[in-house]
Amino acid sequence: MVDLVTSQTIVDGSKKVVMAFTNVSDGTGEADVVKVDVSELADIKSVGATIEPTKVKIDQVWYTTYGMAVKLFWEATTDVLALTIPADQSGYFDFRSFGGLTNNAGTGVTGDIGFTTVGHTSGDSYNIVLEMSKT
Repeated sequence: MVDLVTSQTIVDGSKKVVMAFTNVSDGTGEADVVKVDVSELADIKSVGATIEPTKVKIDQVWYTTYGMAVKLFWEATTDVLALTIPADQSGYFDFRSFGGLTNNAGTGVTGDIGFTTVGHTSGDSYNIVLEMSKT
C-alpha cells in the first residue's frame, strides 16, 4: 500500500493560485515530493503582456495535521526550508502583511514547492491549503 494523496488546484488565476493537498499515510510518508509545479500554472496576465510564472510566494496557509509534521521546501539544487507545519495541529498562517514567504533558494532554483512528511505512521494525515502569488 502507498500513502493516499490528493492535490487539487482550486484557483489558477492571472496572479493568484490556491491549491489543496491531502495525505493519509500508510507509514511510508512523502520525501521531497513536488506539490506545486510552477511550469504547470497558468500564465501571469498584465496589461499588454503574458508572462510565464517562475516562482510563487506563499501568502496564506490553512492546515490540519494528525500524527505527523510537514516540511515545505523551495526546490533547488539544495532545497531550502520554506515552512514547517507542526504535527497534531490545526491552524492558519497569514504572511500577507509583509508580502508573503518569498522563495530564497539559490543555485538551481526551480520555483517549485516540495513536501516532506516527518514522524509519519500508518493512519496519520494532513490537509493543507496554500494561497500563493505568482512571480
